[in-house]
Amino acid sequence: MNLKRIFGPLLIILGIVGLIYGAILFMNDDGGEWKTILVMCILGIVFFISGLGLIQGTQDKS
Repeated sequence: MNLKRIFGPLLIILGIVGLIYGAILFMNDDGGEWKTILVMCILGIVFFISGLGLIQGTQDKS
């Protein structure tokens, strides 16, 4: 079983969750949490892109 095949979609799901959470924080922002919003959005983008890279870079050996 190829670990990259499991880890790629997991990273994509974590990235989507991070982006959605950052968007929710942005919509409910009271002005004091902009650093948290920025960190969550950046982490979501990094996880999403790395998950896509793992899926695209993984070759089928069957």
